[in-house]
Amino acid sequence: MAIEGGRPVSATPIPIARPVFSERTMREVVEVLRSGYLRQGPRTEEFEERFREKVGARYAYAVNSGTAALHVAYLSILKPGDEVIVPAFTFIATASMVVFSFGRPVLADIDGETLTIDPEDVKEKITSRTRAIAPVHLFGNAADMRALEEIAEDHDLYLVNDAAQAHGTQVDGRDVGSLDHLNCYSFYPTKSMTTGEGGMVTTNDPGLYRLGCLIRSHGEEEKYRHTLLGFNYRMTEIQAVIGLNQLSRLDEFLEKRRKNAEILTRGLREIPGLRPQRIGRGVEPSYSYYSVLMDLEEFKCSRDEFVEALRAENIGCGVHYPVPLNRQPGLKPFCGDVSCPVSEDVSSRIFSLPVHPGLSEEDLRKILEAVDKVSRHYQR
Repeated sequence: MAIEGGRPVSATPIPIARPVFSERTMREVVEVLRSGYLRQGPRTEEFEERFREKVGARYAYAVNSGTAALHVAYLSILKPGDEVIVPAFTFIATASMVVFSFGRPVLADIDGETLTIDPEDVKEKITSRTRAIAPVHLFGNAADMRALEEIAEDHDLYLVNDAAQAHGTQVDGRDVGSLDHLNCYSFYPTKSMTTGEGGMVTTNDPGLYRLGCLIRSHGEEEKYRHTLLGFNYRMTEIQAVIGLNQLSRLDEFLEKRRKNAEILTRGLREIPGLRPQRIGRGVEPSYSYYSVLMDLEEFKCSRDEFVEALRAENIGCGVHYPVPLNRQPGLKPFCGDVSCPVSEDVSSRIFSLPVHPGLSEEDLRKILEAVDKVSRHYQR
């Protein structure tokens, strides 16, 4: 074991994520800098239009982060005191932006196999103040949209889809970005496509599109005339040209991620006590992360010890997420004491392996070799 001073499986680190940029991207960024036009402008409009076409939505507006995308989306639909049902197992922005939109996040548990929000628990959390459900298409695996759309229709609720990790994810042949209400993306460096920081909101509702465009830019309908109060959440032209180039290669990136995930899944079948996230019915995932659940009863170690040993073998690992939202101190004043046993259990057993398009066949072989090596060492 490398953690005990032995030789690691990989002589060099294999990172959990690695953005890929072309020479064309570098040239176009320099062109923007030379132009002197840096703030949101024609390249951002082009990026919005290309992204809208790619996902099949009627409208799209760009912002400067995935968190901003969620904030603007929530502000577009919420009144003070409105409730939004969010999964307890996700990044905190899905819930915290509800608070900053004058609403109240209500935490629902997840399905222990797909790791996405449990529609049955959603039903239990609906009240007269519920305004929206915020499914998170976690790690590129879509939530159960058939069930959630039915619930939303029955109760006249909005669906704010957190698609931060779901670029190119499809449900029943339909891109999640084409869903009707609001779909929020992130272009953080670890995502399937990146602009460094950045985000996008897609919708098929012209009213929500117009409102979102106002909110992201100080509520300014025309120069120095502010129809409502908003923020400076504008994307820069540099982000936009990076995004355009990333978008042009998204299909290539996704094909490689899916192929890498197939190889990892085949290899894990031979290793007892480990199983990947189950992909939902009718879902074509995008594998923003390749997440694995440990059966801790099979091992004489914790998840953290297992991950530490893998990192010593030079295999980049992530833990998404070690603390569920119902155990986050910052959310407790808004959510209260909530029991989400599945989320709590999963948070102690999950870790992620590299699946990005920069991996070679040799990298994948070493990843599986290292997982097998560490598993054998810690097997009971």
